Amino acid sequence: MAVRATVSRFPIDTDAREGSGLLWGVTVNPFAAVDENGQSPAYGSGGDLLPRCENCYAYFNTFCELEQWAWSCSLCGTLNGLSSDAIERYSRPQSCAEMMSSFVDLELPQEESVDGGGAMQACPVYVAAVDLSSSEEFLELTKSALLAALEALAPGSLFGLATFSHKLGLYDVQGPIPVVKNVFIPPDAEGTLPIELEDVMPLLQFLAPVENCKERIASALETLRPTTSWERTTAAGQGLDGVLLSGRGFGVAMEALCNYIGSEYGNTFALARVFAFLSGAPDYGAGQLDTRRYGEQYASKGEDADRALLPEQTPFYKDLAAVAVQAGVCVDIFAVTNEYTDLASLKFLSIESGGSLFLYTSTEDSTLPQDIYRMLSRPYAFGCVLRMRTSTEFKPGNSYGHFFPDPQYENVQHIICCDSYATYAYDFVFENNVGFSRTQSDVPTIQIAFQYAVVVPPVDLPDSERVSTSRTTHSLKRRLRIRTLQFGVAKNVQELYDSCDPEVMLSLLVHKVILVSLEEGVREGRILLQEWLVILIAQYNDAHKLIQYSNGSSIRSQIDIVFSQSPQLQPLPRLIFALLRNPLLRFHEEGVHPDYRIYLQCLFSVLEPSSLHRAVYPVLTSYATPDKQAYPRHSLSRAALITSGSPIFFLDAFTTLIVFYSSTADPTLPFPPPHDCLLRSIINKLKQERSITPKLIFIRGGHDDASIFENFLIEEQDVDGSGLTSMMGFVSFLEDITQKVLEFMK
Repeated sequence: MAVRATVSRFPIDTDAREGSGLLWGVTVNPFAAVDENGQSPAYGSGGDLLPRCENCYAYFNTFCELEQWAWSCSLCGTLNGLSSDAIERYSRPQSCAEMMSSFVDLELPQEESVDGGGAMQACPVYVAAVDLSSSEEFLELTKSALLAALEALAPGSLFGLATFSHKLGLYDVQGPIPVVKNVFIPPDAEGTLPIELEDVMPLLQFLAPVENCKERIASALETLRPTTSWERTTAAGQGLDGVLLSGRGFGVAMEALCNYIGSEYGNTFALARVFAFLSGAPDYGAGQLDTRRYGEQYASKGEDADRALLPEQTPFYKDLAAVAVQAGVCVDIFAVTNEYTDLASLKFLSIESGGSLFLYTSTEDSTLPQDIYRMLSRPYAFGCVLRMRTSTEFKPGNSYGHFFPDPQYENVQHIICCDSYATYAYDFVFENNVGFSRTQSDVPTIQIAFQYAVVVPPVDLPDSERVSTSRTTHSLKRRLRIRTLQFGVAKNVQELYDSCDPEVMLSLLVHKVILVSLEEGVREGRILLQEWLVILIAQYNDAHKLIQYSNGSSIRSQIDIVFSQSPQLQPLPRLIFALLRNPLLRFHEEGVHPDYRIYLQCLFSVLEPSSLHRAVYPVLTSYATPDKQAYPRHSLSRAALITSGSPIFFLDAFTTLIVFYSSTADPTLPFPPPHDCLLRSIINKLKQERSITPKLIFIRGGHDDASIFENFLIEEQDVDGSGLTSMMGFVSFLEDITQKVLEFMK
């Protein structure tokens, strides 16, 4: 569980926080195996026996004062009695995880299955739902992805193959040859399937054990063919005004599959994952989407396209996500399309059921097989509850991330499925005007509790818990992970600035900007970002008394917009400039596809701060040879390339890695870099650590098209995207911000 704060020393009160101009909050990566310093938790058992405060319900931790019969809560100060069992346990502190570390991971008692038949069976269940209203290329890519997925699945997993178009197909792969049974999907927008899927094929006939049926599943995949236009036309009949309707009945298919699989939730499985492979917008049956809203008509209506295309056009998929959650189903959507698919409406099905949203604009260089293999190879937790508690002087304000709030309890979030990369964020507010005391008696404390379940394969179980059955038996383990942290209080504004973490600041800003963009449009998101920077610079200058107001004419030259006295703040203007240049916040008329913007919103909302930093402002490194680094960091400008004189540059933009050989590089340097060199080992390490597979591109200056690399050199590009300016991008941006700071201070 990695926790990072925007400031490691907290503001003393509301005036200090507002006077600094900084955001105050934390990012939390609850299922990370280690904390932000690389330390593992102390593991133990008896999570249900951990003492809790009678007043604030915080858990006992190493910061609590322990007496012979009682303990004082480190969050609210309440004195709590200890049970005789706890007194006995804590007389041997080395035997208790919670006495040894403020970061613990404790086992909880096993749950009974829904029908009361002992411990719940926890077979991992995976279902692929493949779009047949597609092309041969799409299906070839999907087959490759599913073959990769089968290699990643643990023995004992159950796998089902379904297809959808104007009909829903269920495959039985447990016999000698694959058999498919189809049900026609009603074309009307209110329709549901005329028959229960359990009556078409019993669920346990549909779900096949992977270790026995891998070859038959592969054979079934080979039979997949796109539905012909003749089939679709016959099923759909003539559409409106004689236009032939396509037949992608995605909404009905997903609803039917969720209800079908959900019948065994709590008995056969604890979480089922559905992989939906989609080649375009659903356009048939319930849940169909009108893609005409992405067209010329918005220009003629005078509507803001950036605002019009961000909200969902129907609540169907948001409602379907709730059905999926009730059925214990998590949906991952893999959209492979360069057409408008309205991910603004579809995204809710994935992010609100605990899944991910992936977008690939082409089948040719798609990393889909690598992404799905990577996703299934890493551990994940499910049925999670995340709770943030704080000491009494402050409390969480807003929370951000792909979770949903508990309807009853404050600051409790439910997460359906969570991997080791998923990150969430909170900002803080003071409970009152008092803040922290000026003596050292108040220590700001936060406690994050994360209750989760994991599926444990039999090989990881002790012998006594193994059950010999014909099928490999997985079991469900519930655990409780708790992290308690204490922070200092900044005595003055300079201490606050010196303790700033610009990457975490960027994370909270991105969450706020996405929220504003969705509610009020991209333009408002851009305004919010620039206003925040203007206020920060004004407050910083005011705090350092850098501006003498006596002589109005000399104010401009005295404004410090690069934070020369606070090194921790210096990256912020560049990060804000880069965020304004990012497709997340660029305008529709600049050619930013609305689906790509939605994909970035979903991706950026879960990235931990260092990854987000790379995605917004890529890291540019130079090399003298493939085995020798020249400089670890350059600004993203052509000038930096020229002045460095290095022949090789490596750019890490999180989703893209580029190795660029300058046109003046020595022709004897090996291109591309050899597999056993330093640069290659760094690239391989980065690829292994990523949550998604970055695209690797090699470019030889003077021979290859270098535009993709040059597009990342943003500092000479104008912030509004109107090409190069006479003032040169970043410089011109700082000039503009200076002007806005002056107006603000007046």
